[in-house]
Amino acid sequence: MHFPVMRDALVAGKHVFCEKSLVFKPEEVHALRALAGERPKQVLQVGLQRRYSSFYQTARQMIEQGVIGEVTHIDAQWHRNPGWTMKPNPARPREANWRLFREYSGGLTAELASHQIDVADWMFDMHPEMVVGVGGLDYRKDGRDVYDHIQLIFSYPKGRRLTYSAISTNRHLAQFGGSRSEFGEIIMGTEGTIEITVGSDDEPALGVWYYEPGAKTTAAKGKEKTVVAGATLASTGKGSRSFPILLARDRVTQKEGFFERELKYARQWLYSKGIMTPEEDQNPVDVQLASFLDCVRTGARPKADLEVGLADSAAVILANLAMDEGRRVYFSEIDKLGRGEPKPKKG
Repeated sequence: MHFPVMRDALVAGKHVFCEKSLVFKPEEVHALRALAGERPKQVLQVGLQRRYSSFYQTARQMIEQGVIGEVTHIDAQWHRNPGWTMKPNPARPREANWRLFREYSGGLTAELASHQIDVADWMFDMHPEMVVGVGGLDYRKDGRDVYDHIQLIFSYPKGRRLTYSAISTNRHLAQFGGSRSEFGEIIMGTEGTIEITVGSDDEPALGVWYYEPGAKTTAAKGKEKTVVAGATLASTGKGSRSFPILLARDRVTQKEGFFERELKYARQWLYSKGIMTPEEDQNPVDVQLASFLDCVRTGARPKADLEVGLADSAAVILANLAMDEGRRVYFSEIDKLGRGEPKPKKG
């Protein structure tokens, strides 16, 4: 549904902000890359708002500076219960629930996983090489033809892995400091772990990091660094210590209790190491739209630009193909898919 509108807008000389997934067919990947490539002065931004989240940007900075060592695995989930149904107009039952039908939607992979696949690409600083997965239509007997649960494994270079789960029968998110959000990522490195969620209308964004027991805790340049951020905030019972990724700008005052002061000292330590930048906490959805307008005015390149969006779309397309055909799908296949006649759609 996105491609025809984007094509017409680009041909008309317009800048484009488009929600993820940018496109849903291999031939659209190739066509959009060609169209946009002919119009380098037009801004094209995709709605992957985690790229505009202060929490996620801080997590990326921590990885770049070696705070959690070499990142090897990421676990991500987006669980709902119930999931995705709205009361439709009887005369047009598919319009309200368009996400449930392959005619309009790429299913859970496109609507949910796309956000978190992009997080993995960003944190790993690379794209997948292979994907395998299973999907089923087993629980929601409401006429939909997209899967109601999916499990995916993406294989990246150097042995890195993203494991992903989206289900519609349970929304619990384990760990994450007690957050009741239904989605988030666990970023695991050789010296530590980051748990992060962008939050929702009901739950605030949250970022927590842990260091591994016995970790050498050496920074990217080889210099030792302390792991105690003013105070230990929590113990997992397994020897790890957790510290907050804090964004609110506050001063330490004597009117506050010990715990509140120690939270702020931890934040100041992160600032002193250059891991965090003091700034106001803003909704990343609002930030991405403001950034798009700024790019239109200045000609700057969006954080979530065409290449980010197309890589994400390719991952969605190939993950769905892997589930539909029950096989490993290699990302090199996208170069050949869609060059000739479009492949028949399953389902």
